[in-house]
Amino acid sequence: MTTLKQKLPDYLALIRFDKPIGTYLLLWPTLWALWIASEGLPPLDLLIIFCLGTFLTRSAGCVMNDFADRNFDGHVKRTASRPMASGRVSVGEAMMLFASLMFIAFLLVLMTNTLTILLSFCAAGLTLLYPFMKRYTHLPQVVLGAAFSWGVPMSFAATLNELPLSVWLIYSAALLWTIVYDTEYAMVDRDDDIKLGLKSTAILFGSDDCRIIAILQTCVVLLLLLVGIEFSLGIPYYVGLVVAAGLFIYHQKIISGREREPCFKAFLNNNYVGMAIFLGIAVHYQLPDLLAFWGASE
Repeated sequence: MTTLKQKLPDYLALIRFDKPIGTYLLLWPTLWALWIASEGLPPLDLLIIFCLGTFLTRSAGCVMNDFADRNFDGHVKRTASRPMASGRVSVGEAMMLFASLMFIAFLLVLMTNTLTILLSFCAAGLTLLYPFMKRYTHLPQVVLGAAFSWGVPMSFAATLNELPLSVWLIYSAALLWTIVYDTEYAMVDRDDDIKLGLKSTAILFGSDDCRIIAILQTCVVLLLLLVGIEFSLGIPYYVGLVVAAGLFIYHQKIISGREREPCFKAFLNNNYVGMAIFLGIAVHYQLPDLLAFWGASE
């Protein structure tokens, strides 16, 4: 009989424990929203709840994604060794793991307020929906963007117990950013997806992929510029936004050849885009305290 200790490496592989990039990309917009809603460092309990919740829901999403793609992953070089595709984890085991992760995430949400709890059901629905979209539409990245950005309204709801209209500026920026980096990711698998009859924005955009990504990147920067104006963010934020824009230009340079490794590198580099924007927000709110500290120490 196989013990939990023996299966643990496969379960960790199933939730991409060794590949945290998805957690980071999901977490950054959530942190943007938490800091803006709190006008600085958020309450510790909310910070812990959302950081753990991000990890759990991303892990659950990976399990559901591998369940949905279990009959396709074995035909793709990059995914052939995944636990379900290779038969190391059964469907029953994967569903049990998915349910456990979502249950724990829901217990965390129960520590917030009613509005946040209600919004969590939308998050769960999007998590379930996304993995199957590549069979039916060339826009699964839009659904992923809706899911990955849902931490934004949830953060405002948990902090303020309301959803100001300006929340949707941040949400829209995060959604478009997700389409950008997941299209870069889909460019890696485009040839395999076409053979398997799967769909993605990378396939839909075709030879215009880099151009459309550039347009979307520009829209992200413009939306984040509006976020800065709407929430009266200062110079540190705009410095972070300039850094993010510079990284987008760098991405355009390396994906222009449409080769797998550079496209994957661009996808991974989006972690620094999210980080730059977050640091700009965090420094903006901490700057008065830092200046006061330096003044007192002189």
